[in-house]
Amino acid sequence: MADTLIKSTTRHVRLFTARVENGQLIADPNQLTLDLDPDNEFLWDPASQEAVQQRFQELVAANAGNDLNDYNLRRIGSELEGTIRSLLQAGQLRYNPDCRVLNYSMGLPQTPERP
Repeated sequence: MADTLIKSTTRHVRLFTARVENGQLIADPNQLTLDLDPDNEFLWDPASQEAVQQRFQELVAANAGNDLNDYNLRRIGSELEGTIRSLLQAGQLRYNPDCRVLNYSMGLPQTPERP
């Protein structure tokens, strides 16, 4: 019997119990794969992507030995959403003005303070 693919989707994070082979998701109950900002709502630079990837790795390591079930995936996804919000609030991440739906889902853009 084939393994069942479990996924958790938040606004900006999709998690799958799968690995990627030749551009396809292959169910794997022992691996977690991250799809970050699938709607391209943000403009990502390497540092902000790395910050989310690092937090993802920390969360995966902290959950080592736990089942990769729907509940645990949702917790990890929620934590990553918090990381994205923090990056946005710190000005390390910006909204993509060319996004198909610009709704400021993480709050209004930050503007530099005037002296």
